[in-house]
Amino acid sequence: MTEDQAREYVNSSLVTVQPLSLSELENYLAKAADLLRGSIDQADFKAYIFPLMFFKRINDVYLEEFAHALEESAGDHAFAAFAENHRFAIPEGTLWDDVRGHTENIGTALQTAFREIEKANPETLYGIFGNANWTNKDKLPDRKLADLIEHFSTKTLSNASVAPDVFGNAYEYLIKRFADQSNKKAGEYYTPRSVVRLLINILDPKEGESVYDPACGTGGMLIEVIEHVKAAGGSPKTLWGKLYGQEKVLATSAIARMNLLLHGIEDFSIVREDTLRDPAFYTGNHLAQFDCVVANPPFSLKNWGESEWASDKWGRNGLGGVPPKGYADWAWVQHMLTSARPKTGRVAVVLPQGALFRQGAEARIRTHMLKSDVVDAVIGLAPNLFYGTGLAACVLILRQQKQADEMGKVLFINGENLFKRGRNQNTLESEHAEELLDTYESFTDIEGRARVIDLEEIAGNGYNLNIPLYVAPADTGKRITQEQALIDLNAAHTMAAETRAALEAELAKWGLGQDVTV
Repeated sequence: MTEDQAREYVNSSLVTVQPLSLSELENYLAKAADLLRGSIDQADFKAYIFPLMFFKRINDVYLEEFAHALEESAGDHAFAAFAENHRFAIPEGTLWDDVRGHTENIGTALQTAFREIEKANPETLYGIFGNANWTNKDKLPDRKLADLIEHFSTKTLSNASVAPDVFGNAYEYLIKRFADQSNKKAGEYYTPRSVVRLLINILDPKEGESVYDPACGTGGMLIEVIEHVKAAGGSPKTLWGKLYGQEKVLATSAIARMNLLLHGIEDFSIVREDTLRDPAFYTGNHLAQFDCVVANPPFSLKNWGESEWASDKWGRNGLGGVPPKGYADWAWVQHMLTSARPKTGRVAVVLPQGALFRQGAEARIRTHMLKSDVVDAVIGLAPNLFYGTGLAACVLILRQQKQADEMGKVLFINGENLFKRGRNQNTLESEHAEELLDTYESFTDIEGRARVIDLEEIAGNGYNLNIPLYVAPADTGKRITQEQALIDLNAAHTMAAETRAALEAELAKWGLGQDVTV
């Protein structure tokens, strides 16, 4: 940072800063995204807006830190530049205004600044700006980038202007906005926040406990852990160094890291890699183990690494065998349970309901899990809650060590009628999530909602976990429209097709596919 830049910032900082409200910040970020319309596919907005927003934030905080250090040192420019005075290093020539000064090849200037900042902060920021193509002038001509930069330049995003909690909430708002706009593709990285809150409330992470999300998307589960501990009166700092995530997609893993940093979380580990093929957290020949393991992995992932699983060096296949090639659902469960600590470990995972009753290899794994008495609860959710699928999902809760009075039992909860109907997507409202949580915590029979089932009864059903076998929802007398009936019918048809495909694949292994009617 040059002396002229420092002097200019100090002079401007003498003006009283008016903190931005959450709504002001949300509108400001939304308008930035609107500037990309017509140039970039909506599903890709996040790859461009988030890096720019993060760049502006760390730039303004750096200048704020510089001004404070100048004031403390009576104007000592060299002292103010010391790394100890800054959370992140920003090399000379890569400040926001340095890029803003370019009128041509702005994408190249941005990309250069990003890479230099990443190199200057290898342990915290390396790769955080993602891999978007900023130099493609067909998509992003200089005029478009200049408009974006000028828009971001209209607000100061220092700590004095925007507290970390406010910035983090605005960031989450923008993630959801992009998810709503891209819809189907959003299922790859975004879980509705009411579902996230339900899972974290069930696991109930405490101060100082470790939490791991092996399919972390944009980091929403880990953010909710912080909020949960704060709401219970605990200190979020006890979780620093204890939050872990892995995400296969580079851009999404970068967004997750930005998310945690912008929420003021300084010590965490998010790794970009394929969890099932290359788990990132291990000690020697054993997977690292955590108090809480939570995830909404991709439903029924195909070509996930089934051939390698048969000789898995981490021993995950020891939990019932190898899941089928076309359905990775139980592979995620095996990975997550292996990653849960022997006594305190608990797991919450979102699955398609087909995983509860499909036969073949998945049935063998279910049987193993149930006989091991680690299955705590099966919670059915309403259809069409998740982006990209109209299917009804479920939440599977596992515990390495159950309470004494819950051993040999599984709680089934049918929440298929707990939702608010939407035009394109249903929502799990806060009151619905509260009812599911209260039902889980009560661990008792509730007419039309829940039943506690002995393992003997489940064994009598061939270890099938299909929720309606054990608890059917009460008739509320509500009726649905013809349009919604068609949506529900299509969802049921898709689930039936999945089940048929799984059965045909199993029959094919025995050479029966051509001769048996299914």
